[in-house]
Amino acid sequence: MFAAARTWTEPIVAGAQIASALYDTGLLMVVKDHCNMTNSSSLQNNSENSEEEQQKRISNFYMIYNLVLGLTPLLSAFLIARLGDKKNKKITICGPLVGYLVSRSLLLFVIMLNWPIEVMFGAAALNGLTGGFSTYWAGVMALASKGSSEQRRAVRLSTIELTYGVSGFIGSMASGHLFVKVTIYKHSGSVLAILSTVLYAFCVFYSLIVLKVPQETNEPILHAQDPPRGRVNPNLQHENKAPNNFLRNSQSERTPLLHGREENTLASVNTEPVENVVAVDKAIIFLLFAAAILYDLAVAGGVDVLPMFLIKEPLKWGPEEIGYGNATGYVLFVTSFLGVYIFSKYLRESTMIMIGMLSFSGGMLIMAFVQWTFMYYIARLVMLFALIPLPVIRSVISKQIQGSSYGKVFVILQMCLAITGVIASLTFIRIYQAALDWFSGFCFILSVIISFLSIIPVSIVHYRGF
Repeated sequence: MFAAARTWTEPIVAGAQIASALYDTGLLMVVKDHCNMTNSSSLQNNSENSEEEQQKRISNFYMIYNLVLGLTPLLSAFLIARLGDKKNKKITICGPLVGYLVSRSLLLFVIMLNWPIEVMFGAAALNGLTGGFSTYWAGVMALASKGSSEQRRAVRLSTIELTYGVSGFIGSMASGHLFVKVTIYKHSGSVLAILSTVLYAFCVFYSLIVLKVPQETNEPILHAQDPPRGRVNPNLQHENKAPNNFLRNSQSERTPLLHGREENTLASVNTEPVENVVAVDKAIIFLLFAAAILYDLAVAGGVDVLPMFLIKEPLKWGPEEIGYGNATGYVLFVTSFLGVYIFSKYLRESTMIMIGMLSFSGGMLIMAFVQWTFMYYIARLVMLFALIPLPVIRSVISKQIQGSSYGKVFVILQMCLAITGVIASLTFIRIYQAALDWFSGFCFILSVIISFLSIIPVSIVHYRGF
């Protein structure tokens, strides 16, 4: 039991996400304070113009920060993933965590020693060069996929997302109170930075010493519309002890089997061992990549603008409200997990993906017209299933490729999403700045439109029987 528990990545995901939630709140408040100090003369003369100037300063910081954070992993992520596939898959998790530990501890120096806020640009570059989130999350998904069966993979990956969300909720709920009520020598945010560093140190230790790479679940993927029922000769065993129950009862599994396998493979299943070979449907993979990129463009663009939207009029939230708001965002991981768990019993995977995209679109449409705090929470409520699409897309992709390729393919996907995130951040922040005077919620409307576009490739996948 303990040996099996050592393959779980949940302790790392939980610790790293609590640390990230503490860090995110601390960074936003530190950046805001820094912009207030550099703009103090404007605050005394014209409060309306000064708030707009503050918004532009904060958004400019995050535009550069997100640009560096998003682009630098492109230099190292694929190399680290290949090294992980060849040597040890833990490399794709351990390397980025070390980068998180070192880079995010620099926030403590900015707070305690009054270093310039621009130091955080260097921290973002260091984080990216060690793989960043692209490599780290791809490594987590690869290990989870490697140790799970095909039938349960969507639920398994959503369980990781659930852990991520619950941990973020805990960290966000605590972060605002810690920022306001607990300080060291009147340095606001110092406790958040210290706790974040300690948690990242724990994650590095756990990934290096405790975490174990799981044995691959060698379950072949049969691609056929209506596979015949039958049994495999129990005397036939693979050397790698792969399961012999190759044919799954189509009545017990709602998700259709993938297309493309030749019929003679099924005909010979009772007499010869079947190799665990996947017939890759490149069109499906391309469509799923396109859907993931478009959806991530919509989500990343809206989410990057949201913190700045919350600290300005009419909401004008402080640290505690920001913590609560971030926490409600992490609740979506719980509701999305429950959605996957329930929907997977009755719906096809493509249907689940489209439900998630529609949920996000509805919530963002409401967010565009938020004037009071309660409307923000209504928007979050409508986004119940907004986090279903990406883990389910990864699940479908994993069923199209060999287990030995999980690391490379997931990193390629994550790198595409990272590039998309950079483009979204630059584009949406610029649009947000331009729209401040007439309609600050315009970016959310744009996010809704792009989210609807992402449904198109998923609809094609759905038509093809997935």
